[in-house]
Amino acid sequence: MKRILSTLLVALFSVIIIQAQAQTEPLKIGTANVEFILSNLPETKKVEADLQTYEKQLRTQLENKGTEYQRKLDEYQRGVQSGMMPAAVIADKEKELMTMQQSIQEFEKTAQEDLQSKSMAMLDPILDKVQVSIDKVAAANNYTYIISTHVDYGGSAIILYSKNKDANDISALVLKDMGIVISQTGSTTTPAAPAPANPTTPATPAKTVPAKK
Repeated sequence: MKRILSTLLVALFSVIIIQAQAQTEPLKIGTANVEFILSNLPETKKVEADLQTYEKQLRTQLENKGTEYQRKLDEYQRGVQSGMMPAAVIADKEKELMTMQQSIQEFEKTAQEDLQSKSMAMLDPILDKVQVSIDKVAAANNYTYIISTHVDYGGSAIILYSKNKDANDISALVLKDMGIVISQTGSTTTPAAPAPANPTTPATPAKTVPAKK
């Protein structure tokens, strides 16, 4: 992955240099920190709250499935230990437990995928608005290129050094264009909302069906 990223970056900067040499207009390159912009938007806070609610619903369903599985497992173990449970019933319950265990694992996987998909779907409209504002600010300030300081939202930084970094970063201007003013102390006119993390569903303790005795 790092090799692919490095190749893409080399290609990107090569194109920039070639175009810069071919044009007479001075090249002006700026940067934007999309993660910082998102973290200061009120829409991001709402997305985070909605995702937390959805995650809680999935967690509750998963916990309910785990509780039911544990009840069935305890019932099975008591029956085996008593020596009174017929072999056919034992086999049937073992099959039922295996099916329940597979169902829990599939639900956990699907829930995590759904949560990630929902997160992306909710963030996409906000990212589109940010892009529109970046285009507007960049054009108004005669920037030739605006390079993200992150590969993607929450990714690794690709701009490790930039001369006059603060002067070339248009993040605050983008926020201002979107109605959010950053003060000199770093506070905003609206409560800052942390960018949503990559949420995952809780892991269920692995259960194994006791072997037949």
